Amino acid sequence: MKILTEKGSLLKAIQTLQTAISSKATLPILANFLMETHKGKIHMAATDLDVGISLNVPVEILEEGGITVPAKRFSDIIRDLPEGKIDINVRKNNSISIESQKCFFKLMGLPKEEFPKLPKLQDKESIVLDQQLLKNMLNLTSFAVSHDETKYILNGVLLVIKGKKMRLVATDGRRLALIEKELENTSELKKEVIIPTKAIQELMRNLADQGTIKIIFSENQISFQFDNIMLVSRLIEGQFPNYEQVIPKEGKDKIVMDRETFLWAAKRVSNLTSPDSQSIKIDLFKDKIIFSKNSPDMGEAKEEIDIEHKGDEFSVGFNPNYLIDVLKNLKDQNISLELTGPESPGIIRAQENYVYIVLPMQLS
Repeated sequence: MKILTEKGSLLKAIQTLQTAISSKATLPILANFLMETHKGKIHMAATDLDVGISLNVPVEILEEGGITVPAKRFSDIIRDLPEGKIDINVRKNNSISIESQKCFFKLMGLPKEEFPKLPKLQDKESIVLDQQLLKNMLNLTSFAVSHDETKYILNGVLLVIKGKKMRLVATDGRRLALIEKELENTSELKKEVIIPTKAIQELMRNLADQGTIKIIFSENQISFQFDNIMLVSRLIEGQFPNYEQVIPKEGKDKIVMDRETFLWAAKRVSNLTSPDSQSIKIDLFKDKIIFSKNSPDMGEAKEEIDIEHKGDEFSVGFNPNYLIDVLKNLKDQNISLELTGPESPGIIRAQENYVYIVLPMQLS
């Protein structure tokens, strides 16, 4: 294989692919990028066997062929080369030379035949939607995913499609985020799958604010095709918890608050939390809500916000990070907060069909 390419386009491809490389790879080939000529372009891919990413890079092909190259060293070399043309040439014994202006590098690769083939899902069950729609929905749910490996079934985002409606749900057992949107394209598709965290992270890293994305389903895998990228991932197998039973109906007694004011109050008071004392106190009165934290070892913080409230007066504790996570991702000017008692969950509703539930903490 012999190709001539621009540093900029090659580096952009590398940056997209390198996050699919696992530092814990047990097989040497999984630490490599695949590079092979394909229909006038160079096809590149990376995988950890759970998530795979592939794309095409425009190049001038001087000689057909393919190779796999050590991802880390190849990335470092390309990044530090001067701007302009790069000449890449596969020589005997799987060696690869990289030349740019007066720079020369030689790397040892592995045969392309050793690289695991990424599955190509058949286009039988699929939907097409706006990238921005999916990106926004993921922004409002993915932060609630569990990172506890013992809760494997919660280590991903639930995607539910029923006809014209699409729903995303994420929970770690202490909070739950749910958003539902209506799709423009009518579909008879019915799907309920759990997409693992790593695939979600790759999606959020690469989704744009324009263009469409095609999602293709198979029995235990899912594929996302958008722009010049194809991302394939295994699905988490198992039954997602019955989340619908924990979502209360919208209450009559709502506290409508300015989102930015709420966010900064929680942020400022959280400065006095610690790993041993994570909760902040929220005192609810008829005309005001007070955020506070009192720590004998560090000091005291308090912030008061004027509100209108017709319900009971009480105190409740929350992990402020769980409030900050949702408030910083919402774009609404005002949000609806429902608090019904010291042992009841807090509920934030915003936009159309978005609900966020967070369990209270014991005040310490």
